[in-house]
Amino acid sequence: MKQPTLVDAGPVSIAYETFGSPDDPTVVLIAGIATQMLGWPDGFCQGLADEGFQVLRFDNRDVGLSTHFHDAELPQVDLTPGATRTAPYLLGDMADDVAALLDALDLDRVHVVGFSMGGMIAQEVALRHPERVISLTSIMSTPSANVGEPTPEAIAALLSPSAKTVVEASDRAVETYAVVGSPGYPTDEAWLRATAEESYRRSNDPKGVVRQFAAVIASRDRRPGLRELAIPTLVLHGEEDPLIQVDGGHQTAAAVPGARLVTYPGMGHDFPQPLWPAFIGEITDHALRAQKEDR
Repeated sequence: MKQPTLVDAGPVSIAYETFGSPDDPTVVLIAGIATQMLGWPDGFCQGLADEGFQVLRFDNRDVGLSTHFHDAELPQVDLTPGATRTAPYLLGDMADDVAALLDALDLDRVHVVGFSMGGMIAQEVALRHPERVISLTSIMSTPSANVGEPTPEAIAALLSPSAKTVVEASDRAVETYAVVGSPGYPTDEAWLRATAEESYRRSNDPKGVVRQFAAVIASRDRRPGLRELAIPTLVLHGEEDPLIQVDGGHQTAAAVPGARLVTYPGMGHDFPQPLWPAFIGEITDHALRAQKEDR
């Protein structure tokens, strides 16, 4: 893995790296909860770059090598319906991080792609900074924490005790994706273990994950804003996703005028390698159509 670059982006420093040529249009990849930039597989990123894009992936705040909010009060995450939900920051703040990263890298308008929590952040980027977004792709995500809610088994896997060693991190990744991964496709256990181990070595901050989770559940329902969105939008979702169930994809697409929804039988809450050509093809076609309309 190449060494990421650290750049000041507003109130945070963000670790990022790129694939492809800076002369090509940029696709920004936003990762999900507790997931460092490594959650976007190198091969997937290179596949997009080979289609004629500069691909930018980065660590969200509170994971990896980007700024961690160690001094923030640790939120009490209460999933009880109707409970008051507060967080040190919201998904909108994380979307502003993305805009600040674009400023720092002198990138004007980009294609924004996010999975899971990253899809929620991508939606917020489109809502808060529409002038920066040529196209939006929301993958295995939702417009609201109350839509497509996880199964009891999936939320239990997500909230399982934090790993205390590299070996535990590796085992935990395999155990988690046995629950939330794709039942219709083989699990790439070697990649899961290698990514979990590298992520643990780069940065292990369970409290940061709690802060991210609090941001997800305390943030607004984006459907009212999405109904006014005039940005070409693509929604991809697995039909067997237990962590953000497929209704999250349906509701996202239903909210955005003209959005296109593609669902995949047998896909859960991960990126099965056999589906990479389909994902890359959909994202590429969507981005190229949006670029033509943008001229």
